Amino acid sequence: MATFLRNEYIFGPIISRRLGRSLGVNITPLNRKVCSFNCIYCECGWNALASSANNFPTREEIKLALEDKLKEMKQEEQDFDSITFSGNGEPTLHPDFHNIIDDTIEIRNKLFPNVKITVLSNSTNLHKDSVVSALKKIENPILKIDSANIETLRKINQPTSKTFSIEKIVSGMKQFDGDFIMQTMFLKGEHNGNFIDNTSEEEVNGLIEVMRETRPRLIMIYPIDRETPAQSLVKLDKVEMLRLENMISKAGFNVVASGT
Repeated sequence: MATFLRNEYIFGPIISRRLGRSLGVNITPLNRKVCSFNCIYCECGWNALASSANNFPTREEIKLALEDKLKEMKQEEQDFDSITFSGNGEPTLHPDFHNIIDDTIEIRNKLFPNVKITVLSNSTNLHKDSVVSALKKIENPILKIDSANIETLRKINQPTSKTFSIEKIVSGMKQFDGDFIMQTMFLKGEHNGNFIDNTSEEEVNGLIEVMRETRPRLIMIYPIDRETPAQSLVKLDKVEMLRLENMISKAGFNVVASGT
């Protein structure tokens, strides 16, 4: 099984495919994945076994670590483009997520006012007012949806909640009035005896309907780029990614594709 887990709260800066020089912030537990999805392509591997204590870092730990790192970078005159919340799972699961975002904005404004704040989210907590409110305060809320077909999505993302629905994600995205970035991973393959393909015309048209409902300012599409926990997945080639990009672009949306 392939895994890549962060063992620190602040990491980088690293060169991001879309965000430039990106300073990573991991507010999930160290060396353990905590997520509301169990995606078959996730570089962090499969979810950890359920635990009564998720051992999230405290708000104070994150604030201190981020402030120390930014002061160090300021002193060394390091330039970068984004403070990016990613890490070992879904950042919005942190019980103090909204306060951590407020702290980050305060520290950013003081030390690097031109740097953007980005959150990579799987969109499963958009029914929570505090999460949506926090995400609206930042420059780059990047919200994922990999299929508009519930059966396909369950095969790809394997949501942990029995009450999960695509309608909840779409409803949550609508709250941003178009001021967000949509992200989709396109792939083919097999897992648990099921053939999986979210690249068909029917699948892409379903996603385009979601785009029409939610009006994201930008759509980012990706092929698999790293090792995956499910072993029988196929990375799409340049020709396939260009086809998908063209379909979305012709529907009238601003789209950028990796792997092209």
